[in-house]
Amino acid sequence: MLISELSLLVGVGCGVLTKRVGPGGCGGLIFHSPIRIRAESVDFAEETEDLAEKPDVRGGVMVTSERCGEGDGGDDRRKTTMEVGRSGAVVKEMEATTGGIHTTLKGGRSGGLGLEGKSSIWNPLSYLKMMQNNTVDKVEVKNVEEAELEPVVMKGRIILYTRLGCEECRECRLYLHGKRLKYVEINIDIYPSRKQDLEKIGGSSSSDVPKVFFNEELVGSLKEIKELDESGELDEKIRHLIDEASPREAPLPPFSGEDDASSKGHVDELALIVQKMKPCIVKDRFYKLRKFKNCFSGSDAVDFLSSDQCLERDEAIEVARKLASQLFFQHVLEENLFEDGNHLYRFLDDDHVVSSQCHNIPRGINEIKPRPIAEIASRLRLLYQAILEAYTSPDGKHVDYRSIHGSEEFARYLRIIQELHRVQLVDILREEKLAFFINLYNMMAIHAILVWGHPAGPLEQTKMFGEFKYVIGGYTYSLSAIQHGIIRGNHRQPYHLAKPFNEKDKRSMVALPYAEPLSHFALVCGTRSGPPLRCFSPGEIDKELMEATRDFLRGGGLLVDLSSKVAYISKIFNWYAVDFGNGEKSVLKHASTYLEPQLSEALLDVLVDTQFRVVYQTYDWGLNH
Repeated sequence: MLISELSLLVGVGCGVLTKRVGPGGCGGLIFHSPIRIRAESVDFAEETEDLAEKPDVRGGVMVTSERCGEGDGGDDRRKTTMEVGRSGAVVKEMEATTGGIHTTLKGGRSGGLGLEGKSSIWNPLSYLKMMQNNTVDKVEVKNVEEAELEPVVMKGRIILYTRLGCEECRECRLYLHGKRLKYVEINIDIYPSRKQDLEKIGGSSSSDVPKVFFNEELVGSLKEIKELDESGELDEKIRHLIDEASPREAPLPPFSGEDDASSKGHVDELALIVQKMKPCIVKDRFYKLRKFKNCFSGSDAVDFLSSDQCLERDEAIEVARKLASQLFFQHVLEENLFEDGNHLYRFLDDDHVVSSQCHNIPRGINEIKPRPIAEIASRLRLLYQAILEAYTSPDGKHVDYRSIHGSEEFARYLRIIQELHRVQLVDILREEKLAFFINLYNMMAIHAILVWGHPAGPLEQTKMFGEFKYVIGGYTYSLSAIQHGIIRGNHRQPYHLAKPFNEKDKRSMVALPYAEPLSHFALVCGTRSGPPLRCFSPGEIDKELMEATRDFLRGGGLLVDLSSKVAYISKIFNWYAVDFGNGEKSVLKHASTYLEPQLSEALLDVLVDTQFRVVYQTYDWGLNH
């Protein structure tokens, strides 16, 4: 049997997975997926007729392709069969029919490629050689459902005006998505200057949202769009969008920096001094038999300040100490705040870890005075909520990373986090600190995925959690440092011997006094088995954490079979059992309080005198896109 080439690309995103017992009692899985095939010049040799006498059943993957041609008499019928994998274990089965071609794909567990025919041993090199020696043919397979989800290509533009916490706005987003209409969202709580434009163009109150514009035409609210759809007028307007570009009078998408407070504020006079000081005194130096790059001595800093600012030496020392207290620089070995003499200091952005691993350092010195952490946290929370409403599914379990990456909201987020490198964190309250770091962690994880991609394995996961960092308050924080060092009260992370912050680490002053166990159902690192994304506020943080825990456990995080005395619980409770009590029984009691009242009461009654078997669910590290 000779095969020119058979190249299959199978989309399995929308299939149905069922269980099947294969030959010999071997268990397997069957996957049924609707696929579409386009074939070009698939030819098979006449020798295939002799290959059906003694089929080889070593493989578990079988590809059967049958073509009915329309040549002489229209009765050209050609067929081939291939198998891959070990004997008996059927794992995947796919069928597709289009254009006179019938293709079946069955998958096994593993093994070599076997061709049904006289030979009982299949050599994959022979198959590759046959493909190279014959004419190159192509078979392309595309998932029909994915093709149907592609947005309508149009020359025009759709603008959707929304506001935070608007249920009708959420329904309008879903409706436009259902119509495959790509739109630009303008949230008037994020872009308050657009309220006047909306009132001027739309002729109604700015609070009357959602409002949808097709180019310059106000289509209206969700109710009005549905009425147009029922009458058939919406299709006509969509066709106009496809053919006609957006005119000048149409509402514009948000522009870079619009209504952004990050670039506004009072000028920091100390920052201006540092701008002049840095290029004059920074160089590589030796200190205590070690070489330190990009640093300066205390005496050089005092000399510069005395000369540039016309100060006495004592006054220059006080100015230098003020610069250090404002986190412009620090001692290379963290031995003191600032002393005149041979001690070496380094500006924050000259630190190797900061420059190579931190992703929120501004280019150059920020000339704006640092804002209070409460103000930055409030702006961050508002923006985070807008991103969740616009670019995640209603249940918070799925994230549109591609749209986030290209949005003005994410560009503003990148500007906001640049303000964190010199903020003061020590004196903020527990509720403010907890809400701020949970929201920041979740956005930081999204940022890491957009920059590095979703981690494919354990090594990539370790790198993302440990090496993707922000500078906050003069010190570097990774995702792990935020979760285990701050939110969990400086507790050891799973499979680690040391705490995140040692006794001399000044970041330990920022850590919460004790672990926050419910935070495990609020922190999202981009996985499918993790909790849904949601926004947290200082005033309601404890209530919101309880709601997040309840929703996670009732949504599948804890499944109880009272009859068989088995509890299927999230792997999170295994990794962080120390946060929920000692032993599986204590963990179950803790988790049961968040189940439905009837089930919770029944479980607690059974736990009094019965030993439950705990089975930890497999954790799905796949991306929550």
